[in-house]
Order: sequence, then C-alpha cells, then structure tokens
Amino acid sequence: MKHILKQIHPLAWTIIIGTMFGRLVTSMSIPFLSIYLTRVLEATPTQTGITVAVSSLAGVLVSFYGGYISDRIGRKIVMLVSVFSWAAVFFIFAAAEHLWVFFVANTLNGLCRAVFEPTSRALLSDITSPQNKLLVFNLRYAAINLGVVFGPIIGFQLGSSESTFPFVISGLVYIAYGLILGLQFKLHHANLPGRLAVAAPRLREALMTTGRDRVFLPVLIGTTFCVLGYGHFSSTLAQYLARSPIFENGSQMFSYMLSLNAITVLVVQYPLVRTFRNAPPLVPLILGNLLVAASLLLFGLAEGIVLMMISVILFTVGEVLLFTMMDMLIDRIAKPEWKGTYFGTIGFNNIGNVAAPVIGGVLLSQFGAGNGLAVFIPIAITTALGVPFLVIAHKRLVGREKQTPESVQIGL
Repeated sequence: MKHILKQIHPLAWTIIIGTMFGRLVTSMSIPFLSIYLTRVLEATPTQTGITVAVSSLAGVLVSFYGGYISDRIGRKIVMLVSVFSWAAVFFIFAAAEHLWVFFVANTLNGLCRAVFEPTSRALLSDITSPQNKLLVFNLRYAAINLGVVFGPIIGFQLGSSESTFPFVISGLVYIAYGLILGLQFKLHHANLPGRLAVAAPRLREALMTTGRDRVFLPVLIGTTFCVLGYGHFSSTLAQYLARSPIFENGSQMFSYMLSLNAITVLVVQYPLVRTFRNAPPLVPLILGNLLVAASLLLFGLAEGIVLMMISVILFTVGEVLLFTMMDMLIDRIAKPEWKGTYFGTIGFNNIGNVAAPVIGGVLLSQFGAGNGLAVFIPIAITTALGVPFLVIAHKRLVGREKQTPESVQIGL
C-alpha cells in the first residue's frame, strides 16, 4: 500500500488534501444556511428552499461548460480562476444581511463549484494510472467525509445557525488552497500529461456525443433521482428538525447527524468498495438508490434519536454505494479527450439538488414539521424512481462490453 501511495501524483495529493480542508470549512457553514435564513432572517420554508436550491440550479446550468472548457483551454487556468472566485463568494456570504444577497451569493457558489469540481476530477483522471484510479477517487471521497466529520460540530460551536462568521474562515482556506495549487502547477508542470493528440470536441459535437450515449443518458437520469434524495438530507431534513415539535434542539441534533454521516462513510467506505470492486459498476448505484429511499422513509417515521441515527447510517451506506463508484463509472464510459466533458455533463444530475429544497419546502409549508410521514413519503417515492433507469443503463453497459470487451480499457 505504501508503494502505491507513493505512485500518486503530488498534484493529486494537493487536490485530495485541499478537498478535505475545503469540505471542513464549507460544512461549518453551508449546511446551516437554511436554519440561519429561517431563524435570523425569518424567511419562509419556501423562500429558504428557493435560496438554497439556486446554488444547484446555477451548477446545473454551467456544469457541462465547466468540464468542456477545461477540455478546450486546459485544467490549470480553469481550476485557479474558479478556486479564487470561490473564495470571494464566501466573503460575500459573510457580509450578507439581506435574503437577496444570500440568493446571489449562493448562485455564485453553485457556479464556482460546477466549474471547479468536474475539472479537478478530470485532472485526477489525467494524472493517475488506470490501476490506481479507484484508489484515488475513493481517497478524494474519503477526504470529503473526513472534513465533514468535524466541520458541522465546529460550525455549531461557532454559531453557524445564527452567524455568518464561519464563511470568513471558508474564504481564507480557499485562498490558501488556490495559492498551493498554483505553486504545485508551477513545480510539476514538466510532469503533467501533454495535450491530447486528438483535439477536444466542439460544443455541439460534445452535446450530441453525451446525449446519444445509450449508457450515459439513463445513468444521468437515474442519478438525478439519487441526487434528489441525497439533497433532502441537508435541506429538508435540516428544516424539519429545526421546526419539529418532536425533537428538542433540532439544530444541534442535525450537526451530530452530519458528523455521524461522515464518520459512517469513513468506517464503511473501504469494506464496501472492496466488496463491490469486481461487481458491475451500476449494481452498487442501484442498491444505493434503494437504501437512500428507505432511509428517507424512516426519517419520517422516527420519533426519537435512536431510529433517527439508524436512518442516518442506512442513508450513508446508500450514499457510499452511489458516489464511490460514480466517478469510476464515468471514467470508464468516456473517451480520454472527452473526460472533462463527461464529468461536467454528469453534473446535470444536480437538478435533483435544485428540486430537493423546493419540494421539501413546499411539503413542509403544506403539512408542517409535525407530520413527518406526509413530508417524507413523497420524497422517498420520488427518490426510488431512479432505479428503473439505472437498471436500463446496467443492461446496456453489459451488452456494450460483451460486444467490445476492449472498451473497458479505451473508455468507449
């Protein structure tokens, strides 16, 4: 294992460690945004849902372009511009005092994330050997959750549900991340892969290619429903706990649930990846979708902390199955010169994150936080709608690879 870790490119380590600290500071602030808006600014659940959802909507609108632009002009410039812009956005959050400013800031937050994330994942794919890609993608995912273990608890202690000060810390950390990234690009410029011999596709060609991919398209639709279910955790559930008459001090409970979620990821990720590493890549996605849907139903049934925490663990196992294999799946079905485009296009599944806060806000406004089942039954059902599409994608991928076994290696 030590020998394998030494083979990982220094830039890949920078992204992995930077991701850990980035998620640490953002999980101190962003998950508490819906609570802050309802408590401090006295926004309605629907207003809060729209303000939270706009980040994902902005991401959906530009996610394709983020990955596509990085294919056209290179990963370095896209990553550096987006990371420093992201830092500026956090300072806007910190200075915001009105709902419309939070709306604008969260829009910019989604834009920066939608450009930076697919580009960083495409770069990880570029600089990592095929045999180490599963390890590197899972190290990145573990780094995300290692940051989230401590972030919500620190955020709660700093008063994130009643203050915007934690956003200042986020901005400073992202400035440091950008400076270190710039230095690493300069130090390892000679060791980075050269431009691909095949030119990156034109925009129209890229859209047609991903749209006509008979495996990718149902994956995109199916994972949109998965992301819809996942998005309710940090939006609908946060508001539900904060308002529910069943739970005392729901905000504190939510911070512990976020940390339990991250700790569970770290505990189960390696065993699950080891168990499913030789399985068809869509099988864990299907199982993960079903587990997330079941856990959302249990959130509505829970009347005490024990069942709520069991639901979080079940939710987290589903989350791990969904997201640990997704990057490998996209890497597997994309051509080398279209990696950024495919990683960007899969970002369209964040339409689920757009819909989740709005649907949750409407359900909470309609039925109230005292009626958990009326809120969470529709959410669980819509999440499970992703399963048929993932089953279709699984059958098509198996058929494709039977016809052209070499596609696993060449990314067709």
